Order: sequence, then C-alpha cells, then structure tokens
Amino acid sequence: MLKLEFPQELSKVHNTFHVSNLKKCYADEPSAVLLDGLHLDDKLHFVEEPLEIVGREVKRLKRSRIPLVKVRWNSKRGPEFTWEREDQFKKKYPHLFTKTTPSSSAAL
Repeated sequence: MLKLEFPQELSKVHNTFHVSNLKKCYADEPSAVLLDGLHLDDKLHFVEEPLEIVGREVKRLKRSRIPLVKVRWNSKRGPEFTWEREDQFKKKYPHLFTKTTPSSSAAL
C-alpha cells in the first residue's frame, strides 16, 4: 500500500491505494500540473471549458452555409482548438460572444 500527502484542494481524493494502480510514465520532462488552472467537478474529474473564440469561418455546402467558430479550450494536455457550429456553441456558452472576437474567413 502507498500513502500520499495531498494539498487541501485534493482533500476528497483517498490518499491510500495499492501500488498495482500505478503505471509507468515514460516522459522526457517532469510533468507537474499546476492546481491553479484546474477545474474539477464533484467527483474530481477534470472539466474542460472553452476559454475564448479565436477565429471564424463559414463552411459552404451545396445549398447552405454553416458559420463556425474556432474555440480554444483549457485542456489537461495544454491548449487545444476545435471548430464548432456557431449557433449550437452560442446556446451553450453565450458569455463567449459578448466579447469582441477576431473574425477570419480562413482556417487558422
């Protein structure tokens, strides 16, 4: 059995577990995650949230046009970007559309 000391922010995590739960880590550099930028839910799962809209594009189909936004997310692996449908994204995250965002017709 292994017992760890956690900071107060991780007080809900059980601090004792069997060593069979450990996995080898083959990293070239030490990986330390700062707790300041992490958003965890009640079950201590990492919550990815959109941070900002960084671009715009219109996808042209035969008879329709679909406005898209390029979104920067807070990811546990670092910054991630995805293209999302503007209408659906605006319903879920309207606060991101109150700021002025860059407009672009080309993919970034």
